[in-house]
Amino acid sequence: MNADLHCHSCHSDGVLSPAALAARAAANGVELWSLTDHDNLGGLDEAREQARAQGMRFVDGVEISVTWHGTTIHVVGLGIDPRHAPLEQGLASVRSGRDERALRMADALEALGVRDAYANAMRHAGNPSLVGRSHFARVLVEQGYAPDVHAVFHDYLVRGRPGYIEHQWTALEQAVAWIRGAGGVAVVAHPGRYRISGDQLLRLLGDFRDAGGQAIEVVSGSHGEAEVRQFARLARDFGFYASRASDFHAPDESPIDLGRGAHLPVGVEPVWHAPELGSRVACLA
Repeated sequence: MNADLHCHSCHSDGVLSPAALAARAAANGVELWSLTDHDNLGGLDEAREQARAQGMRFVDGVEISVTWHGTTIHVVGLGIDPRHAPLEQGLASVRSGRDERALRMADALEALGVRDAYANAMRHAGNPSLVGRSHFARVLVEQGYAPDVHAVFHDYLVRGRPGYIEHQWTALEQAVAWIRGAGGVAVVAHPGRYRISGDQLLRLLGDFRDAGGQAIEVVSGSHGEAEVRQFARLARDFGFYASRASDFHAPDESPIDLGRGAHLPVGVEPVWHAPELGSRVACLA
């Protein structure tokens, strides 16, 4: 199955419209696709319609920002009902703090000499209520502070760097409850990206499972071969389904294009076999 179950449109921090993403995914041979914008469901209607027009199966998705023991974690919800009121209300509460964070981030970057950081970040934001680090990263590339957005994140926008702003997102248990309440499957996104390892990583996965989490991204644009093997083993150890995703944001920024990631390793159970997801995939096929 060529599945890509995590990517972003201009409704959050991607650059392409949902329709353009659908066309790109179909051209790359994607058979099962999900749009998972950050804390936002605004692009799903267009994505669903265009996926059907392109002959792809589609599941509604979202990526929720979480704070877990001081670390920002992202949890993907797959197969959600986007009209589920508690999920919509919860995401609105998460978004409510984003603008204040963006203003503080702009102040920190302008102290370094970045010109009109907030106004320029807004130029890159298709959704003004979701200005985030990727939008600021594109500004820094434009102004010559780094050669690409990956370098910006490494040098400016992660903990310990001058443009990083601490922010309290929603709790892990709450994010999983919203996803499960909306009929979806909760997935730990790109676990290889977090600066945790060893016992702390095992604690995260244990807390996630205890909260009702069901899956982990084994294949991600952030994972090399060693990490794919590591997270396949952890998926088996914790009884998680395995997801496959690119985490695609933009043609010139993402290490893996839509649908071009590695195949899931033998011995893991694909997340599209989950009963919650399987019923939604079947009815949209």
